[in-house]
Amino acid sequence: MAFIGATAALAISPGPDNIYVLMQSIANGKKYGLATVVGLMSGCLVHTTLLAFGVSAIIKQSDQLFFIIKLFGAVYLLYLAIQVYRSDSEISLSNDATPKKSLMELFRQGFIMNVLNPKVTIFFLAFFPGFLFSESMNTVVQFYVLGFLFIVVSGIIFGAVAFLSGMISELILKNSKVGIILKWLQIIVFIGIAVYLLLPDK
Repeated sequence: MAFIGATAALAISPGPDNIYVLMQSIANGKKYGLATVVGLMSGCLVHTTLLAFGVSAIIKQSDQLFFIIKLFGAVYLLYLAIQVYRSDSEISLSNDATPKKSLMELFRQGFIMNVLNPKVTIFFLAFFPGFLFSESMNTVVQFYVLGFLFIVVSGIIFGAVAFLSGMISELILKNSKVGIILKWLQIIVFIGIAVYLLLPDK
């Protein structure tokens, strides 16, 4: 439940992916925004696979190395919180430069954007290990469970962004405080996950 809650809060917070989905939906229509969402979420499967097999091997080798990974994750999340704090809270929406693309082009672009983004790999490495939930279940399976939960929760929220693109853009343009609220939500979630990772296991 903690993982689902953190994922939902992060998906709601403004970032390059959901802003891109919003802009494609506004410029081209809801189904084009959904095609982008499917592409982005498909890319997450690649990162989940890399994480599952890479980190699982490390866990089998050494508990100390796994602790170092979690420590790295906490430090990285605190770094992200600082970056968000330093950033501008204003959300800029402009579809002037949003090109018209086919559904397949948007799916492919969303997939490639996600797979080739090293920040997603680093974020998954920082985020997922602290939420392993069973000592008896295979760690590869656990990472895939977390990966699918991440994809489902983020996909639902990104899909809602596509469907409600008109209302969301209007709310953002009319209310300057929305950006500030979402900015602090993101900071709180990053710090909360970092603290959670540093808590002693069980």
